[in-house]
Amino acid sequence: MIAKVPFTLLCSAVLAYACGPRAHQESIARDEPTRGTRATKAMPLATTLAVKVDDDVTFDFAVINEGKQKLEVSFPDGRTHDLVVLDSLGREVWRWSEGRYFTQNMQNRVLRTSDVLRYAESWDEPAPGNYVAVATLASRNYPAEQRVEFTVPE
Repeated sequence: MIAKVPFTLLCSAVLAYACGPRAHQESIARDEPTRGTRATKAMPLATTLAVKVDDDVTFDFAVINEGKQKLEVSFPDGRTHDLVVLDSLGREVWRWSEGRYFTQNMQNRVLRTSDVLRYAESWDEPAPGNYVAVATLASRNYPAEQRVEFTVPE
């Protein structure tokens, strides 16, 4: 003899199972392919950041494809890079992108072997002091960062 289970009780049980907590291992296994690909893949891009101090400070940020095959670097919007200057206490004192507007269109750049993306920017009227410049490539699939310490003399 089959017992009749009220429909609402059955629906509640199905909903509780579907929306209930999952074991931690299951969520890790689902996320691992994305994280594992980045962690295990050798970074084919190399970065350099040159800082020149005169009346202003100029930055030359270069990203080089050192891999053996071409890469398609994707950006979520029109901002391909950014430069930030931090003071000796780690506080942000200047940001290249501040006050700028960028398109909302995704964009891709293809870099063949040894191709270079180069970004040159300048910081006008810096105050004397010790600083750290942080240049970042705002790529979704190949994010990169380069830091350089520099001093603006009095």
